[in-house]
Amino acid sequence: MTFLPTLDIIAAYTAAAVVLIITPGPDMTLFLGQTLSGGRARGIAAYLGASVGLVVHTMLAAFGLSALLAHSATAFGALKIAGVAYLLWLAVDALRRGSTLPLAPGSATAQTIGQVFLMGVGINLLNPKIIMFFLTFLPQFVSASDPHAGGKLMFLGLYFIVLAVPICIVLILVAERFTAAIRRSPRAMRIVDYLFAGVMGAFAVRLLSARAD
Repeated sequence: MTFLPTLDIIAAYTAAAVVLIITPGPDMTLFLGQTLSGGRARGIAAYLGASVGLVVHTMLAAFGLSALLAHSATAFGALKIAGVAYLLWLAVDALRRGSTLPLAPGSATAQTIGQVFLMGVGINLLNPKIIMFFLTFLPQFVSASDPHAGGKLMFLGLYFIVLAVPICIVLILVAERFTAAIRRSPRAMRIVDYLFAGVMGAFAVRLLSARAD
C-alpha cells in the first residue's frame, strides 16, 4: 500500500512515538489529574478530547505539509532541517528542565463529562509544542521525493494516536499507583527524560549524517 512507510521507518517511528507518549506533558497532566480527582470516566473523557485534538493536528499537518511539498521540495527540505534543530532543542530542554507532572488529587472543580472532554480538546489544540511537533517531527520520516508523502504523513499521525490509546488507557486505570510511584522515585522520571533526550538527539544526528553523506 502506497501510504505505508517501509518497515524500518515504522520501527524507528514507533520507538520515538512510544517515548513521546510516556513523557509527561499537558495532555497527560490533564487526563491523569481528572482521573485522580473525578474518577476513571472523567480521565477517559479528557484523554478522548486530547485525542480528537491530535486528529485535527494530524489532518492539518498532513494537508499543509503535502501542499508545501507540492509547491516546493526545497521548502519541505528546509522544514526538515528546522526539524533537526527542534529535535535537538527538545533533547536539551528535557535534560535541562526535566518532566513535570503536577498532579494534586481532589483539586479539580466539579465538571460534567462533556466539559472535561472539551477541555481535553482545547488544551491539546492550543498547545504550541504539539503543533511544532507535528509540523517538524512527521516530515523526518518522509522523503521530499516520495510521490506518496501526503498519505504517509497522514498514516504516521494517525498511527501515533493508535499507539497512544493502550498506553494512556493503562495509565488511567493505574493512575493512583503510577503517580504515587513517580512521587516516591523522581529518578524514574529522570530516566524518561534521558530516554527522551537520547531518542530525539539520535534522530537529529542521524538526519544530519544522512545530509552530509
